[in-house]
Amino acid sequence: MAPSVLDSARGAARLAVSLLPPLGNRWLHTQAVAERARELAPAVPPAARELLVAAAWLHDIGYAPAVRDTGFHPLDGARYLATLGAPAQLVGLVAHHSGAEYEAEQRGLGRELAVYDRGDAVLLDALTCADMTTGPAGQRFAFEARIDEILLRYAPGSEVHTAISAATPTLAAAVARTRARLSGQPM
Repeated sequence: MAPSVLDSARGAARLAVSLLPPLGNRWLHTQAVAERARELAPAVPPAARELLVAAAWLHDIGYAPAVRDTGFHPLDGARYLATLGAPAQLVGLVAHHSGAEYEAEQRGLGRELAVYDRGDAVLLDALTCADMTTGPAGQRFAFEARIDEILLRYAPGSEVHTAISAATPTLAAAVARTRARLSGQPM
């Protein structure tokens, strides 16, 4: 797939369709995050809206069996997209979505994740907001309910539980900033 196609929502959706549907709820989640990103797009500059939706389609691509390597989906997805020649900004959004650095540290993969630039904070906030307000089967969740759902799904002491517990204030701030931008409030 040509890199110029991967930074479009249509091209990203095609790639996601080629890899994620067998994953059931993960596919439902991905579709709903992409829809949520479309709704949140006015919170980012007009020139970046297509990239936001593309990143939403691809944020969980690292769960696909054909892509999975380390077992840490943001890193696996970013590495895969980089091999396809995806734009660095898209790769960075996938790598760093939803506080990935917290889990990377838990897994001993912080250095590997740090290779990828975090990119535009406004875009990363909006992608995180889309993901953190969408449940595991595509349900619309309030941020707090989504955090509770994750903490219930993963056992205390697990890498994900520990990372999400530590990341919650950072994630909440990203959601709040995105909502403020969407409503036009000064920050």
